Amino acid sequence: MFRTLMASAALAATALVGTALTGPGLAIPGLAGQTAAAQEMEQINFGIISTESSQNLKSSFGPFLEDMEKELGLPVKAFFAPDYAGVIEGMRFGKVDVAWFGNKSAMEAVDRAGGEIFAQTIKDDGSEGYYSLLIVNKDSELSSLEDLLAKCGSGLNFGNGDPNSTSGFLVPSYYVWAKNGVDPKECFGRVVNANHETNALAVANGQVDVATNNTESIYARLAKTNPEAASKIKEIWRSPLIPSDPMVWRKDLSAETKEKLYYFFMTYGRFGDLEEVKRERQVLAEMSDGWGPFLASSNAQLIPIRQLELFRNKLRIENDETLSAEEKQQQVAEIEQQLTELGEWEAAVTPAAATN
Repeated sequence: MFRTLMASAALAATALVGTALTGPGLAIPGLAGQTAAAQEMEQINFGIISTESSQNLKSSFGPFLEDMEKELGLPVKAFFAPDYAGVIEGMRFGKVDVAWFGNKSAMEAVDRAGGEIFAQTIKDDGSEGYYSLLIVNKDSELSSLEDLLAKCGSGLNFGNGDPNSTSGFLVPSYYVWAKNGVDPKECFGRVVNANHETNALAVANGQVDVATNNTESIYARLAKTNPEAASKIKEIWRSPLIPSDPMVWRKDLSAETKEKLYYFFMTYGRFGDLEEVKRERQVLAEMSDGWGPFLASSNAQLIPIRQLELFRNKLRIENDETLSAEEKQQQVAEIEQQLTELGEWEAAVTPAAATN
């Protein structure tokens, strides 16, 4: 399902942005007649979610933002916040114009911060997704999810992810906890929320017994920035594939600004002479867990994430003993209606070949 929707989101985005990139002045169908921002932009504020320390992120994203600044002819400033919600709120109140989000935080930005997906990251090896993990110290007696569930109530400490994280919170909330009818607050003696880097270091240093994480943060970033800590970690559970992270801009940006941003993202690491392309590919490879050239995308990328959240909520309602049968029936029916509507959207944007 996830892989099909990645192609669908790209197809939907391509339909929106036309057939070819011809230069910074390319016309983007759908933007014609759009009301431009009330005032001409003086700088671009680029939001970066707090997957690790701001110092590491600043080093990782710096060269890319410098290139964006040169292309746009505007200052481009990095926007950091202590948690994912800070970047979402920054976009909501106009302090963030463009941002790198995970799928869950992008969904929040689209729904309540006036955001819109326009591009998707891919790995430098061309792969278009990653996996949520449960990790423990390499010396832990826990070796599987079954081992962990059997230890519920024994006082273990759990490092949960940021509530707006896809891999650190939403995906394990459904696949690990909801599907097994387990409430982490009842299973563990202590539950703390932190970003991926903090949770990984807490596991490596024995400060928590188990934590959520993902393959990007452990096997790409931590293995590079702190190989000693990475060597002390083992995974005990891996999720289905999660679509790669989206790039989101504010819907109310002017058409001209969107055209320039879209051109920059879609040509970066693709256009230019050999030396320029090689340099830009290296810049991308140093970002986050190692990226390749961006793909076109749209809000359709969020369909499987919305479905996942609804499935999680449905299981929670069905297992809620405080609700009457009538209340459960009514709430589940509402969720089923939303799932039906998402299914219709999915069918509309899925390439025909993927359904045959």
